[in-house]
Amino acid sequence: MKFIDKIFEQAKADKKTIVLPESMDKRTYEAAEKILKLGIANLIIIGTPEEIAANGAGYDLTGATIVDPFNDPNKQKYIDKFVELRGKKGVTPESAKEQMEKDYMYYACLMCKCGDADGAVSGACHSTGNTIRPALQLLKCKPGISGVSGFFIMDVPNCEYGENGLFLFADCAVSPDTDEDKLAEVAGLSAESFEAFTGAKAKVALLSFSSMGSAKHDRVDMVANATKKAKELFPNYMFDGELQLDAAIVPSVGASKAPGSPVAGYANTLVFPCLEAGNIGYKLVQRLAKAEAYGPILQGLALPVNDLSRGCFADDIVGTVALTAVQAQMAD
Repeated sequence: MKFIDKIFEQAKADKKTIVLPESMDKRTYEAAEKILKLGIANLIIIGTPEEIAANGAGYDLTGATIVDPFNDPNKQKYIDKFVELRGKKGVTPESAKEQMEKDYMYYACLMCKCGDADGAVSGACHSTGNTIRPALQLLKCKPGISGVSGFFIMDVPNCEYGENGLFLFADCAVSPDTDEDKLAEVAGLSAESFEAFTGAKAKVALLSFSSMGSAKHDRVDMVANATKKAKELFPNYMFDGELQLDAAIVPSVGASKAPGSPVAGYANTLVFPCLEAGNIGYKLVQRLAKAEAYGPILQGLALPVNDLSRGCFADDIVGTVALTAVQAQMAD
């Protein structure tokens, strides 16, 4: 069974409610119809009657809850919550109402915060910043977590490495600035995510251009120090580094460059030393190895919110909603 099919089954087993705020995009409705027919999640679509009529005509949305942000009986509750959360930043009832009506992602996050939804998916026609900003302002990070990172699950066909060709790559999507503390945190969150989504034991390699001190540089030291911190902060997971990519995933190279390592040669969770490397790396594997790339999936938020590529297809939205629903199961 393909990875995404297993995720569909997992999502169906304990259905969660996911908000889709992009009622101005036809792909939302195409995806919603498929999600509802598959039974992956309960859906809330935020949109005015005019938006629904203009963009959702012809799609079967039976079972979806449509919320008009201008005439929602729960609206005052969300305004009050917005002011409670952001009043010290100057948010008033009037400005909260205006922001919610102008940007439905704020409305979606407030629904999650108030317990009326379990997660949200956006980004088909909005930037990553426009998806993450409301989530950070209203939902915040998990306790003890300093920031958000983004990962991809890579399903590589006919691949003997990783978990039978299955990998997690991070951070590929969010933070261009990193240091050893952030890398250690990304490593721990990624281990948790890999195990939750695959059921397999995470073997986390923190990648570099050096393996176990074979090169000397501040960037190498950063990764080595991050590995030590990850082991201290997340003792229930396996980490090693710094490792070059081949030492991380090829058993013979791992045995040669890092003998005795529990991870080298068998890594299935790859933590890149910077956003550039992670983003380039996942796209290389996606394009050249014909891998299925599921993501970016955000980790570190108190409640699950996920981003889409603006070039996504409806099936990408379906997959991301399923992954978001499974993240919501993890949060229970």
